[in-house]
Amino acid sequence: MNPAGICLALALGATPALADDISVFAAASLGNALDFVAAGYEAETGNRLVIAYAGSSVLAQQIRQGAPADIFISANSDWMDFLASEGLIADQTRRDLLGNSLVLIAHGAASPVEISPDLDLAGLLGNGRLAMALVDAVPAGIYGKVALSSLGLWDSVAPRVAQTDNVRAALALVALGETPFGIVYATDAAASPDVTVIGTFPPDSHPPIVYPVAALVGRDTALTLDALAYLQGPEASAAFVREGFTLPGTE
Repeated sequence: MNPAGICLALALGATPALADDISVFAAASLGNALDFVAAGYEAETGNRLVIAYAGSSVLAQQIRQGAPADIFISANSDWMDFLASEGLIADQTRRDLLGNSLVLIAHGAASPVEISPDLDLAGLLGNGRLAMALVDAVPAGIYGKVALSSLGLWDSVAPRVAQTDNVRAALALVALGETPFGIVYATDAAASPDVTVIGTFPPDSHPPIVYPVAALVGRDTALTLDALAYLQGPEASAAFVREGFTLPGTE
């Protein structure tokens, strides 16, 4: 790996994988759920999922630069498609793993709103800002911008958006009261007691939220394929559902 790739991997906190470790690069929104899954996997097999969390865009670019990932889990199909176009995804290992929904959150307690073209989101913000992940790079931000645009709300709030490197950082801005409102995944909102979901975006306002998973080319060993199977198995699926994710075909 070139020096830049090494630095990037270290910056994300990726631990060098040992013989029975599987390096997983995963979208930041998977944090709580995937930690539970990793603990279950280690208890069952004795092997470890060594996980680096960040925005899907950052992770995909790191993998492209040679970062040592065995498995990639993206929060949208576009970044997985990007790696596939670079010849970096192992054939026949890609699957749609999970789904999610997009919500509007507020700091602390707040009254619900109906998210529709009639919502005065700019008025709701007042002098505050709207926290979102990077709207042209990070899946949660991309979904959010598409949803707001489809509802005719984007132009009125675009100058007031506070963009962050990943969706968990957007969640943190709202949880800390740095911004009064934000757009995150439902699973992110459930992870913080300091925010309230005040509305869910209509499913037809944005493309379906899909988390594809795949092994990286040259990394599709028996150990990695076993880990992929576990991620799609009943124990992992139950943990993901408990954290608010949906499974393919159950939306």
